[in-house]
Amino acid sequence: MRTRLLPLLIVLMAGVLLALGFPLAASLAAAEQQRVVVDRLDDSARFAALAQFVGDLTAAGDERRTALRGEIDSYHDVYDIRAGIFYRDNRAMAAAPEDWVVPYEGEGRRAFNEALLGRRSHDPPQVWPWDPHARLVVASPVVRDGDVIAVVVTDSPTGALRSRILHGWLVIFAGEAAAMLLAVAAAVRLTGWVLRPVRVLDSATHDIATGRMKSRVVVSGGPPELRRLARSFNEMADHVEESLEQQRAFVADASHQLRNPLAALLLRIELLALELPEGNAEIASVRTEGKRLAQVLDDLLDLALAEHAAADLRLTDVGALAAERIASWRPVADEKGVVLTGECGAVTGWADPVALSSALDAVIDNALKFTPEGERVTVEVRPVRDAVEVRVADLGPGLTEEELARVGDRFWRSGRHQNVRGSGLGLSIARVLLTAGGGGIAFARNEPHGLRVTVRVPRHAPADDGAGPAPLRA
Repeated sequence: MRTRLLPLLIVLMAGVLLALGFPLAASLAAAEQQRVVVDRLDDSARFAALAQFVGDLTAAGDERRTALRGEIDSYHDVYDIRAGIFYRDNRAMAAAPEDWVVPYEGEGRRAFNEALLGRRSHDPPQVWPWDPHARLVVASPVVRDGDVIAVVVTDSPTGALRSRILHGWLVIFAGEAAAMLLAVAAAVRLTGWVLRPVRVLDSATHDIATGRMKSRVVVSGGPPELRRLARSFNEMADHVEESLEQQRAFVADASHQLRNPLAALLLRIELLALELPEGNAEIASVRTEGKRLAQVLDDLLDLALAEHAAADLRLTDVGALAAERIASWRPVADEKGVVLTGECGAVTGWADPVALSSALDAVIDNALKFTPEGERVTVEVRPVRDAVEVRVADLGPGLTEEELARVGDRFWRSGRHQNVRGSGLGLSIARVLLTAGGGGIAFARNEPHGLRVTVRVPRHAPADDGAGPAPLRA
């Protein structure tokens, strides 16, 4: 979620900064150019004031013209700005350089024509740093007795102006970059503050979904809405745990209470069988169903105890334990004519030895039930990344894809295998035992046919010691 929220915030902040930066850059460029234009207008006004007193051919006018030309030459030499005073007929009163004439088109001609009308020329077009050939042309009228007798024109290079604009833009860019870095840091902190309770809730939800019902959230930070959500989550988890505890207690109590009457009933059936002819089919059927009901009650009690008991995790030689269980089940396999083999190297993992033994017994028992005579059941122990896996593969009839999705559910049995003894709780008990210790169980098809069950336990010590996870801080 953070990978989606953080880029969105960064894009929004970048958009805001760009929306502010572009107008600021344009304003800076306009201000720099306006400053240059004002300077040129002041210079033009000074030359216009001198040109007012320059006559046409008189000696005094010629002397003043000479002084004016000297001023313009000095101005050109010092500032490298072309300047000239031109009569209405485009003749030069004074110009520097001497061969410079009024342009016949373009911005220079427009400014000249505006000045002839008795007004200062409009501001020239904006100069940008990427236009090396741009120039600033400014024109002012020379007025005598209310008439425009000449026009002062200045044509300035823009190299210095473009450099100042570019330097100002670099400063703006640096400021925008610094602001963006601060905004990103603020966004990271903000998303972390907002999403940390979400991550904690997600972790606690995962713990509860995997059977760690003691997991809770400590409400200590984040927005008020998420703190309320965390409190509601804790209340929900308390109710769920209480309901499950009541369910487990009911199952355990019911199983325990039914065992004594069932045992008495089976005893009476045995006594009744002594008075009937040997081999009576009805008595045999009742005896079989009674024993099956007793097995179901025992499995229900085992399941209730498995769900209630905490795992006693310790470093366990999984290979040695698997080899021990294979040896225990080999007589049963030999009796059925099934070959039971194992590849059990020395691999250690963190597990409850009693729970893992019970889970392996349930898985191997299930494999031997459905493997026909003459086929093989293999048990393989191997490390896989951060876990130890025990794979039990048989060559029985296997399960369909739909059946694989349901295998391990309580009381579920395939419709094709209803005649095989069992209560449908063995694999469910194995799953509960393994989940309590941070492990798991998975089911898949075995090639060319059959079922492959993978029992998995962690290789490293879990974060908790089996007493239930500590409350997570939101």
